[in-house]
Amino acid sequence: MEQAVRQTRGASDGSPANRTVSRTVAVWDLPLRLWHWLLAISVLIAWFTPPAYDGLHRIVGYTVIGLLAFRLVWGFMGSRYSRFRMVGVRLRAAPYYLWNLRRGITGRYIGLNPAGTVMLVALLASLIVSTITGAMSVTVTFFGVWWVEDTHHYSSDAVIILVVLHVLGVLLMGILQRENLIRAMFSGRKHIRNRP
Repeated sequence: MEQAVRQTRGASDGSPANRTVSRTVAVWDLPLRLWHWLLAISVLIAWFTPPAYDGLHRIVGYTVIGLLAFRLVWGFMGSRYSRFRMVGVRLRAAPYYLWNLRRGITGRYIGLNPAGTVMLVALLASLIVSTITGAMSVTVTFFGVWWVEDTHHYSSDAVIILVVLHVLGVLLMGILQRENLIRAMFSGRKHIRNRP
């Protein structure tokens, strides 16, 4: 009976020093979660539509531009974990974090960990290049210009490669930290563990 009570409260077996309590905390606000999933859907549609569905591809491309503009604004005006205030610190910590990750040392971050921050910056940069060159390529001035088309093509490929790495990274971190991070991006809440 005592063991069942401990499990319901989220405490682990063992001595008091080894016991941890698990609770959830709000991390990702609703606008950020909607942005994340709308962007994911838009990127996938954009990837599979050219050149057969050029009109849809353009609409989705302009949607992505709007979503990127929102994210840049929300990075300064959004809730605590939506803001860019820790990006520089986490980018500097990323090499050490990735070095430790090979030994399974993940640390606990309520918001993005350093690897997630690198992925955020890389994805945003690739998406900005891809969408700007995509918009340029349908203008009179830049239509058919080789370097615009090549840059759009290669940056779009980079986006898809980064998306695959992002999904694999989320799955890996979920396994290492025993937490469903995909569910967290739907619910907006993450588990935190602390000593009772």
